[in-house]
Amino acid sequence: MAEPAREYHYQVDRDGRILHDGAEIIDPAVLRFFLRAMTRTEDGRCLVLCQGERNWFEAPDTPFVIQRLRLTIENGLLQAVELAFSGDYREPFDPGTLEAEGDLLFCRVRGGAFRARFGRVAVQQLAPFLSDSGEGSVLLLGGVRYPVRAGVALPNQVGS
Repeated sequence: MAEPAREYHYQVDRDGRILHDGAEIIDPAVLRFFLRAMTRTEDGRCLVLCQGERNWFEAPDTPFVIQRLRLTIENGLLQAVELAFSGDYREPFDPGTLEAEGDLLFCRVRGGAFRARFGRVAVQQLAPFLSDSGEGSVLLLGGVRYPVRAGVALPNQVGS
């Protein structure tokens, strides 16, 4: 008879740190693997499968917290943004998915599969390129004005 799969439970704090039994995971390769391999189960939970083991992730809103931005600026104008997460996992920013919920900023990552929250430093980096259009906030990126949509987290879709 096959042994049941081993299961581990991780917490992701508001700053995007991943903790196991209260200890922070700091190995960049492990952090990148978790963020690249994460999937969502049918019941909305976040799971990473690794060598037959189940690694479950719980977060207050999303396990994807943007730590910093890599900005490409030419002549004072923002041309491109790359998102940087824990473990130096990176991916390009899709400005069409930018949304605000209260005083927090979010966007979609992993091809739209997950919602990511901008951490404090990332918000500070993006703030100079946000302005009020009179109808709400907009981000000027690459000469295009992207509206910041109003976002609402759906029940049972934490981090969706």
